[in-house]
Amino acid sequence: MKKLLLSLFVSLAFSGITYAAVDLNTASKEELQTVKGIGEAKAEAIIQYRKQHGPFAKVDDLDQVKGFGDKSVEKLRTELTVGSSAKAADKTAKK
Repeated sequence: MKKLLLSLFVSLAFSGITYAAVDLNTASKEELQTVKGIGEAKAEAIIQYRKQHGPFAKVDDLDQVKGFGDKSVEKLRTELTVGSSAKAADKTAKK
């Protein structure tokens, strides 16, 4: 009975932890580095790409950044997102 209660308590304690994807368009260098597979150099490359080309429209656009290929983008896809700034930029570009 104690083991059951302990496991129930542990599962409830961790249920409040939410997983948040890192936004390619707003994340700082430090935030980008929290993603497994993105080190200091790749985080800097993402930020430089944003400065030169504007916000990412989709996570797949990451393959345009030096150091990222299709395979690495596929591995990172679940940990990354693009925010509303990309959607606004995409709508502006379509007009």
